[in-house]
Amino acid sequence: MHRIPLFAALLSAALILPAAQASTPAKSAKPASEAAAPQEKVVYHINDSSVARVALRNAENHLVASPGVKIVVVTHGKGIDFLLNDAKDDKGAYAPQVAGLKEKGVEFRVCRNTLKGRNLDDNAVILEAQVVPAGVAEIGRLQAREGYVYLKP
Repeated sequence: MHRIPLFAALLSAALILPAAQASTPAKSAKPASEAAAPQEKVVYHINDSSVARVALRNAENHLVASPGVKIVVVTHGKGIDFLLNDAKDDKGAYAPQVAGLKEKGVEFRVCRNTLKGRNLDDNAVILEAQVVPAGVAEIGRLQAREGYVYLKP
């Protein structure tokens, strides 16, 4: 006779518990679009300074379109020319535009092999740029070890 009240209690609990859980809003997982995505990282490869202005504009536009993007500009060969002291073209000096991008987090890297090949030392490069041992090796390292996407303006 004691079994019937126990059975009734268990049956009640079985019916009440799911109803209580259904009325409590469940914590929903973030949709895939809101989940934390890995940081976008891009290496711009410049080996010809004739495209420097275009590349710098591309980087500016990229920063606007993708806030938080990590951009590294790697130069070698004729591509280093716009990062040398007093470099300018028909639109003026490159330094202000480079400095503006540097302030926004863009990094500029210059190939030491190219500097040596031209009998230049690290002091020939503007302060906003960092000299690396080899431009092409730097691009490879950024892609292979740090997950950067390659862009060639």
